[in-house]
Amino acid sequence: MRVTKLLHTRMRVSDLDQTIQFYTTVLGLEVLERKTSPRGSQLAFLKVPNSEELIELTSFPPSGPVKVQEDLVHLAFQVESLDDTIASLKAQGIKITDGPTRTSSGSSFIFIDAPDGYEIELIERPAGVKIV
Repeated sequence: MRVTKLLHTRMRVSDLDQTIQFYTTVLGLEVLERKTSPRGSQLAFLKVPNSEELIELTSFPPSGPVKVQEDLVHLAFQVESLDDTIASLKAQGIKITDGPTRTSSGSSFIFIDAPDGYEIELIERPAGVKIV
């Protein structure tokens, strides 16, 4: 067996509406679909610009609040200008938790926290650089 494509990544969240607000307002993602699963979870599928993979957010209140372990998982998004991104985040009152940091390849990145403590890495890459 061999997989052929990454379709989506699922993340459980405590407050679906608050998390959707963060991803759409702060990061510019688009909600493609919201629905209720057969077991009662609330689901939202978010599209990332210029990507085929989706992010699936799910909320299942009977499971209790989400507690994300520090430095366990993060999502990384490419941005055109890290300086512009930092200015936009500051204008929205979003705290930068780490960085900016420059890598040996010339990429620069920062980290912010999404609701529930999921880390978000925002990366500016120079032309031609594929990996941080």
